[in-house]
Amino acid sequence: MDYKHLLFIALISLIACCFIMAMVWLWAKKIKNAGVVDVFWALNFPVITIITFFLSDGYEPRKILICAMFLLAELRLGIHLWQRVIGHLDEEEGRYEQLRKEWGDKASRNFFVFFQFQAISNVILAVPFFIITANQSQGISILEFIGAAVWVIAFFGEMIADRQLAAFKKDRSNKGQVCDTGLWHYSRHPNYFFEWLTWMGYFIFALASPWGILAIISPAVILYLLTRVTGVPNNEEQNLRSKPVAYKKYQETTSAFFPWKKKR
Repeated sequence: MDYKHLLFIALISLIACCFIMAMVWLWAKKIKNAGVVDVFWALNFPVITIITFFLSDGYEPRKILICAMFLLAELRLGIHLWQRVIGHLDEEEGRYEQLRKEWGDKASRNFFVFFQFQAISNVILAVPFFIITANQSQGISILEFIGAAVWVIAFFGEMIADRQLAAFKKDRSNKGQVCDTGLWHYSRHPNYFFEWLTWMGYFIFALASPWGILAIISPAVILYLLTRVTGVPNNEEQNLRSKPVAYKKYQETTSAFFPWKKKR
């Protein structure tokens, strides 16, 4: 494995992602909606995939398999987020609106830094991908098949959770209520859980490659971001502001992240 070449691919990916996020920041500044960053955070991964596929020198069938997995998952997420955000570009999502209020005059500068941090996180999270596509060993191992199986479960789990929530919100009779059906009956954030599980699939897949243990950084960072920074905390705060009584009751009975049976 040529580590200098790996670093070169990571650097090219970082430059591309930072440039994209700078352009997205300019657009977000113009339309006064920072929520578009979520869409392009997901869509940066396909950019990394294309760069890595053509520049890496690993075993071709393995490259095709992991690139297909990466592209499919992140394009699905990007398209889902695009459909959610594009419908109300004139209305900024609550968590970003709150940040804009808290940052005041420094909002524009802070959002630029925030957008660039998202680009950096894209490259950090792609570590398993860089490692896997550089693996030149012939054949697909049992660990890689297990990783792919975990990925399949996570992919369909996240897609189902997103569709269940979208269907719930589409029903006007549910306005002001909390989605507590399907996967949302067992977790307050099943979409986030399955997103994390997707990265666990990549990690397991990477364990078959030299230095694959380093890929643990991806599910670890995703877990931290989702449960401590931008995912669960912001979402919970927004839900408590918009429907305090119903969501408080939901919090008392339902697991925050990992799907589990209801509490009494």
